Amino acid sequence: MDSVLFYALLASIATTTNAELWNIIKKRSTSDVIINGIEIYSMKIDSKVTSRFAHNVITSRAVNHASVSKEVVFDVELPKTAFITNFSMTIDGITYLGNIKEKEAAKKQYEKAASHGHTAGLVKASGRKTEKFTVSVNIAAASKVTFELTYEELLKRHLGKYEMLIKVKPKQLVKQFQIEVNIFEPQGIGELEAFGSFISNDLTQTIEKSFSGKKGHVSFKPTIDQQRTCENCSTSFLDGDFTIKYDVKRDSPGNLQTKEALLKILDDVKENDHFNFILFNNRIISWKEYLVKATLDNLKEAQKFVKSIKATGSTNINDALIRTAEMMNEAHKEKVLPERSSSTIIMLTDGNPTSGELNQGQIQENVKNAIQGRYSLYNLAFGYDIDYNFLEKMALENNGLTRRIYEDSDSALQLQSFYDEVATPMLREVLLHYPINATAELTQNNFNHYYDGSEIVVAGHIIDNHLNSFTADVKAQGANKDVTFTEQVDIEETAKALQHQEYIFGDYTERLWAYLTIQQLLEKRISAQEEKWRNLAAEALELSLKYKFVMPLTSMVVTKPENNEDKAAIADKPVEDTIRYSYPSKANSVDGDPHFLIEVPQKKDHLCFNINLDPGVVLNLVKDPDTGITVNGQLIGKKKVRNNAQIQKTYIGKLGIVNTQLDLKIKITTEKITLQNGRKTATFTWLDTITLQQESLTMEINREKNLVLSFADDATFFVVLHRVWKKHPIHHDFLGLYMLDNYKVSEHTHGLLGQFFQHIDFEVFDICPGSDPKKPHATMIVKNNKLTVTRISEKDYGKDLSHGTIVPCWFIYNNGTGLIDGAHTDYIVSNLFSTPFIN
Repeated sequence: MDSVLFYALLASIATTTNAELWNIIKKRSTSDVIINGIEIYSMKIDSKVTSRFAHNVITSRAVNHASVSKEVVFDVELPKTAFITNFSMTIDGITYLGNIKEKEAAKKQYEKAASHGHTAGLVKASGRKTEKFTVSVNIAAASKVTFELTYEELLKRHLGKYEMLIKVKPKQLVKQFQIEVNIFEPQGIGELEAFGSFISNDLTQTIEKSFSGKKGHVSFKPTIDQQRTCENCSTSFLDGDFTIKYDVKRDSPGNLQTKEALLKILDDVKENDHFNFILFNNRIISWKEYLVKATLDNLKEAQKFVKSIKATGSTNINDALIRTAEMMNEAHKEKVLPERSSSTIIMLTDGNPTSGELNQGQIQENVKNAIQGRYSLYNLAFGYDIDYNFLEKMALENNGLTRRIYEDSDSALQLQSFYDEVATPMLREVLLHYPINATAELTQNNFNHYYDGSEIVVAGHIIDNHLNSFTADVKAQGANKDVTFTEQVDIEETAKALQHQEYIFGDYTERLWAYLTIQQLLEKRISAQEEKWRNLAAEALELSLKYKFVMPLTSMVVTKPENNEDKAAIADKPVEDTIRYSYPSKANSVDGDPHFLIEVPQKKDHLCFNINLDPGVVLNLVKDPDTGITVNGQLIGKKKVRNNAQIQKTYIGKLGIVNTQLDLKIKITTEKITLQNGRKTATFTWLDTITLQQESLTMEINREKNLVLSFADDATFFVVLHRVWKKHPIHHDFLGLYMLDNYKVSEHTHGLLGQFFQHIDFEVFDICPGSDPKKPHATMIVKNNKLTVTRISEKDYGKDLSHGTIVPCWFIYNNGTGLIDGAHTDYIVSNLFSTPFIN
């Protein structure tokens, strides 16, 4: 088409005026940047960095070229460590501002708008390094809208450089696109680099960078032709990460001293290090009985050991960490390690405690008592189906931290990157001391470790206005001796250095102090007891409201015009947290391998059973002919099965949900969710966080956690996603299904789960001990059948997604024979969308 247009233009030059020809060319070039009538004609990212504290303003301008009103979406991704501080929309000269409030107050304002139908949805989502901010608004034909978002963050020094990440994704060609970054560092800038993951070698000249003395500058302004993926394409290559790294001038430092992931670490262990491995499942297995030096022979032997590791199902975290602490104590007592060595425990786990001590609070107390502040504990959590809060609190109590290792192809590199950060401790017990009567409200000023390539930042208020100079005394333990020195700053000279206002955004030093203080209060809150937890939360909330930071205790309410009505949306700060749901109605479920768990409220008890069939079999779980709702589940097995295994454990790998009244089919796998409404099909992934509302249907996807599906006046289904380590040798990811609001289904509902939505009665007697004292046997009368049953415990993930709630139940053998209607094979159907009627 492009070449035809080109020749047509050449042929018509003789009979077309210059003005007419220019209009034709202009019209064609403009059409490249208009999608569905909307043109984003300007996008600017303006960043000012002073003393590592970054103030970023994203401004996007769009115009509606259509003849009718259209929806314009402002969609950006921000670093996880950033706090949003302001947002505004300007439409036809009128500016609408975001208002930061305490989270509960913001929620009430949002719900008030929602109750009148004036809602645009909840705005929050998160990824590995970023969080998403999205707002949409309808604008009239030929109208313009300007979005402006401000966020701030403290840049951290990682492997010797400060790093700023800017996510670039305008989704179309933009006439005026630019990134402007100005850096001002009083110490002077020693190096500066900028690059984009989406920029080819041929286009590196589109990045301009320079630095001299205390100032640095980066600019990226690709023309509209430079943005094209090819010469005549209308698609943009602007899709990825734009990264800026720099460091300040500093004195040279003193002479202080999963399988793939572990192998990567072994490659980097230094010859003076001492190390060991401890494996933990239901047993605790040490590679060596003591710490060994990282000689070449020991490293080769360790690599062989790592390659031989085989995963099993149990996880005894308590005993493993206590044994590790004991081994460290023995090494220090026997003087195997240098007296001033810095010892670190790194725990890798892809599961919650399932063996040994199971009470998480008790495990935390035991580990803290074993370590006694001598060592740092770093917890690395593989996958999502794990209690991150438990690991985080335990690490913080033991001078460490927790990181989630995401199940991508680069998980080994993620772990190696983490190891690089903590592999070279330079100092221990670092204390920064300031004049007592001259300062107040200091942020944290004592640190357990200082690692090579990192940095320590302290902020506070100078309350003595008559000081001519300001001193900081630093004390720390080095590898061979104590380190002490004093830094002195001339206050007048410093004030002059900070007068370069074009590189400074207002009261940045005070905002830096507030930012650090809030971060540290939130961190302390994780391991605090209830009363102190409330006090820390109140203090963090007060600062957040004063300095206008969107953080976990606040939200920003965005009130925006739409069809002459005000509509509200909320911007929240996503957190790495355990989500707990509480439902008053009973919930029957199938979860596990597969464990059917049936609640019997009249008895205040539960029944449970398994269905043992081959992987690939599809079972009818729910069938309600009155509402037209059917739910089927397909079984999957383990990756590896023992040759002598008589019964293969299976899980639910796929779900098919049909609503014939709505002409709706929903297919749910561990990878994606596909919604087919008549001839229309929409596909979502588990990486999405969305709420979809249609007539008689609400679907909410909570990223990598769960899906809630509600059919108006009918039942609600709750699907839990269970992730395992991507390279787990045994298990696959699987699903759990929970049926809520059972009272909304008809009396004709059936299926393996559906038949139990109505009243069921049973009696248990002759309870006697079994071979396992925790699992007594009994006789049960149910449906006029006499059965032998066993008391066991199952996990219900409907209320606690992270590690589940232990639920005692009576287990019925032989595929639920005597409890379910008919035989278990009666519930086999041909495919996920079969709609059988079971009598």
